[in-house]
Amino acid sequence: MRNIAFTLTMLVGLIGSAQAVEGDAEAGKTKSAPCAACHGADGNAAITIYPKIAGQHAGYIYKQLTELKLGMTSGGKEGRYDPVMSAMASPLSDQDMKDLAAYFSSQTMTSGSTAEDVVVTGQDLYRGGDMERGIPACLACHGPRGVGHSLAGFPKISFQNPDYIKSQLEKFRAGTRNNDMNGMMRDIAVKLTDKDIEILSKYMSGLH
Repeated sequence: MRNIAFTLTMLVGLIGSAQAVEGDAEAGKTKSAPCAACHGADGNAAITIYPKIAGQHAGYIYKQLTELKLGMTSGGKEGRYDPVMSAMASPLSDQDMKDLAAYFSSQTMTSGSTAEDVVVTGQDLYRGGDMERGIPACLACHGPRGVGHSLAGFPKISFQNPDYIKSQLEKFRAGTRNNDMNGMMRDIAVKLTDKDIEILSKYMSGLH
């Protein structure tokens, strides 16, 4: 009960409305050719350092693209900066980003699996957090099955590539990725150990 209360407290004031994205999925498919090299033609990246974006919430995809573009145009001072993705997003128009978001969100993410050695420990941390260390349960925002919440802007993380999850948690912990809502992911990640990140990354890749 104490973990549940702690988790609910963390959520108060954090849920807002994500921007509605009206894009053309067919147009997005045509525009998606350059994305295929890293993310796959349907958004299911085969190389695990890249994220799967198939089935991701359209609003979240759009937000990341706009902020990656801003990261480039602001010289890394605003938004989210990544040398490769910011360069890719830079020439995209607002409509391009909406169309791409519509296309990839309409695809189906391929399933993953959870390594047996992290099923129990991963479930405990994901579902219960660790109140003594001030770590809320991941399910509070991402849901018990990791599907996130589109209106609140929380991404789908189930079946995501584990190497990508690991890299993003490490970036949040280091503060090199800072486009999270109210800094909440940085506040959480800074309390995670290397072992925690390894466990969560492997656990979420098969979460369903």
